[in-house]
Amino acid sequence: MTVDLATSASIGPASEAVSQSVEAILEIVLAANDVLVKKESFKELATYLERIIPILNELNRKNVSDSESLNNAIEILNREIRAAKQLTLECSKRNKVYLLMNCRAIVKRLDDTVKEISRALDLLPLASLNLTSGISEEIGELSDKMQRAEFRAAMAEEEILDKIESGIQERNIDRSYANNLLVLIAEAVGISTERSALKKEFEEFKNEIENARLRKDQAEAIQMDQIMALLERADATSSPREKELKHFSKRRSLGSQPLEPLQSFYCPITRDVMVDPVETSSGQTFERSAIETWFSDGNKLCPLTMTPLNTSFLRPNKTLRQSIEEWKDRNTMITIASIRPTLESEEEEEVLHSLEQLQDLCEQRDLHREWVILENYIPTLIKLLAKNRDIRNRALVILCILAKDDDAKERIVKADNAIESIVRSLGRRVGERKLAVALLLELSKYYLARDCIGKVQGCILLLVTMSSSDDSQAARDAQELLENLSFSDQNVIQMAKANYFRHLLHRLSTGPEDVKMIMATTLADMELTDHNKESLFEGGALGPLLHFVSHGDTQVKNVAVKALRNLSSLPKNGLQMIREGAVRPLLDTLYHSSSSSSLREHAAGTIMHLAVSTVSQESSQIPVSLLESDDEIPRLFSLINLTGPDIQQSIIQTFQALCQSPSAPSIKTKLTQFAAVQVLVQLCEHEDLCVRANAVKLFCCLTEGSDEATILEHVNQKCIETLLKIIKSSKDEEEIASAMGIVSNLPELPHITLWLLDAGALPVISSYLHNGKQNNPRKNQLIENAVGAICRFSVPTNLEWQKSAAGTDIIPLLVQLLESGTTLTKKRAAISLCRFSESSLGLSRSIPKRKGFLCFSAPPETICLVHGGICSIESSFCLVEADAVRPLVRILGEPDPGACEASLDALLTLIEGERLQSGSKVLAEANAIPPIIKFLGSPSPSLQEKALHALERIFRLVEFKMKYGALAQMPLVDLTQRGSGSVKSLAARILAHLNVLHDQSSYF
Repeated sequence: MTVDLATSASIGPASEAVSQSVEAILEIVLAANDVLVKKESFKELATYLERIIPILNELNRKNVSDSESLNNAIEILNREIRAAKQLTLECSKRNKVYLLMNCRAIVKRLDDTVKEISRALDLLPLASLNLTSGISEEIGELSDKMQRAEFRAAMAEEEILDKIESGIQERNIDRSYANNLLVLIAEAVGISTERSALKKEFEEFKNEIENARLRKDQAEAIQMDQIMALLERADATSSPREKELKHFSKRRSLGSQPLEPLQSFYCPITRDVMVDPVETSSGQTFERSAIETWFSDGNKLCPLTMTPLNTSFLRPNKTLRQSIEEWKDRNTMITIASIRPTLESEEEEEVLHSLEQLQDLCEQRDLHREWVILENYIPTLIKLLAKNRDIRNRALVILCILAKDDDAKERIVKADNAIESIVRSLGRRVGERKLAVALLLELSKYYLARDCIGKVQGCILLLVTMSSSDDSQAARDAQELLENLSFSDQNVIQMAKANYFRHLLHRLSTGPEDVKMIMATTLADMELTDHNKESLFEGGALGPLLHFVSHGDTQVKNVAVKALRNLSSLPKNGLQMIREGAVRPLLDTLYHSSSSSSLREHAAGTIMHLAVSTVSQESSQIPVSLLESDDEIPRLFSLINLTGPDIQQSIIQTFQALCQSPSAPSIKTKLTQFAAVQVLVQLCEHEDLCVRANAVKLFCCLTEGSDEATILEHVNQKCIETLLKIIKSSKDEEEIASAMGIVSNLPELPHITLWLLDAGALPVISSYLHNGKQNNPRKNQLIENAVGAICRFSVPTNLEWQKSAAGTDIIPLLVQLLESGTTLTKKRAAISLCRFSESSLGLSRSIPKRKGFLCFSAPPETICLVHGGICSIESSFCLVEADAVRPLVRILGEPDPGACEASLDALLTLIEGERLQSGSKVLAEANAIPPIIKFLGSPSPSLQEKALHALERIFRLVEFKMKYGALAQMPLVDLTQRGSGSVKSLAARILAHLNVLHDQSSYF
């Protein structure tokens, strides 16, 4: 503050004193900001004094003459301002605890000083000083305010001082009282509650007490000694070593044997040692509860002297009570010291008894626990954790009680194998587990213990398991302990590896950048179950990782994308990633040639997982597409020619998945439009076997239902040879099945079949059928495709191809597959058998004329019931000889209309032309006609129509008309009413055969 100091020459002692007061006030104003206690009170004082400065300057400017009254007022004012200055400086330099202990005295000094300054202002002879009216009014107003000002100790300060007085009077307070009091003092004076800070503060407080002695202020020194004795019971005011020295010094002075109580300790009424002794008006002492009962029973005389008593007068006998408690403490201290050797006994019952006694003592008083700790019981209790269950449990209970003490926590941590021994109890029975986790939880409040607990092998896994246990208290303790252990990144990683991701996700979202990087790296490298992946996404892992992909540097992006690749292998997560916009940044990363190869590889792998997720979409959900536009298809596919094997493989797998997704038709169309087939044909010769295998699989997808011209454009004889080479040499069953699928899907054009024959395809394909025990989905697919490939060699237009195929014993295999194959295998086997059967009539040999004597001629060959000649499987491909009829009939009862139709086609070859009579008998014997009649109600129009045509021929024969006509009548009538035009007409014609309709009916 800028102050106009008087510049005129000072006249007399009054003027000099005024100048000194102004200087002192300025010092007080500055020092008031630095006081350590009652800062607001000192600021109030400084405010009052600042208002005095203009008054003093005015006095100097007036060059007032000295007078007795003026000098007297100025002297008082100067003296009190100097006193205020001294107090202010003291309170900015002395120890904080010392100042707090003296805060009542400080407040009184402040109050007295302000009142005296107000009195000095009132003593100024204003009338003779010729001051302006404004100055005079200011003096009067300021004096009045200062007179009415009140300075008091704060409620918190009063509470602390009351507690100190109470503690000193009680004399036997425990350590927790002192600890709590110490915390209140630390909070009041604004110092840390850390032990080192408190220790430093109280060392300074001790110095203040020594200074009081040097000043020979005995009253203050005695008071401060009492306060110090009280506070020294707190943990932070003395070191463990100092406590030990005091404890053992005291214990050694007591001897080794407990003392009997003095006679005065006994209550004359109860004959027991008193707990709360009180003195009556007669001067006799009794237990409070006993004498109160005496009075409540109507007695008014002293039980000992029988003199009348004032029943309302009972005075605590503090001296006796103190003596009793000191006697109890002495005996307890000796008892505690004597128990420890018994804990090392080999007798388990003795050990248990001693532990029970020790537990009882620990539960009685905080002071007893302190003595147990100082007697170094903790290493002994830790060793007992290797004993039987009862001893372990009792030792854990005592350790839990002791561990509430910070010194005990430190001792437990330092004891050999202590944390490891406690952790072992986490894996034992429920009761022991609960005690162990409660103990570890208490220990985890100490920083050194936290470091140790997380490092014990298996500890975090056991805690995670307990955190979801049925015991709610144990689960809460485990969760809280995990919370305490989460200070360490390594502990958080261990939790994640135990399927506890809460803290990892929190750090991933809110931690510093380096910590986020560690957490993302953990997710990237972990082996996760599907449940883990789902939990991580539900916990919010996706958002931070996507942010890293979009905004992080190359290293961060690489880790984030690798983590996303790990998590996206669960289809549910993949769909969520697509919905939340993960595809665009991943594609941009993949397209950027400046991205590292590792980053692009992880991006490609993640995109592949996302593509796979689109395959498993539920029909009830809104369809999700991986690629936003068709333009992305050629752009992504083109990277196959520009990248290494790993990325190539992922991109091909991406399109494999997309070809099975809801968007498959548009994907296949777009791929075939920009010559993807040509690229895949080339990749079928790739040196990397994984790339080759995936290219073959995608090629197979594109050939299913593909445009014939597109395939013919790129598939040549070399391609055929390459595919057969893969079929013969590959170790990958799925690749073999896909290569076989390509062969199966190729157009049935003569030149392609010739290429296959020239390349030796027929024996290769049939070998897979000979060895084709179907026992897994891949094997099933291989058999399906092999049977499909055989179909092209069974076309009836080329008898030589049929004979070549039959020469590999393929027909019996096809018949077997009618029984054991998948639905598609049965359908394809039936198609091949149908084609073979179409050639059977022309290949059936006529019956040779028998020559010579009948008795010497060879027995006649069996005549085919259908073809009327001599048939065999190899020569005429006869279904009857191959025992194919009944398996084909059984397929008619299966639900798949395609397989039913293929089987029906094969069976109907037996009743073509002149074979109607003989073929129908064979069908009837195999019970084929009832299922054919059932097809009249089939939802498949072609199957329905073929059944009508078959029945129209069969019912021309009277015996079958009579036997099955009634069964067919109602379905046929239904068709005449609800069928299409041609179906109605054909149904009516059959009904005419059955004599239900006249043959001249208009239905014809």
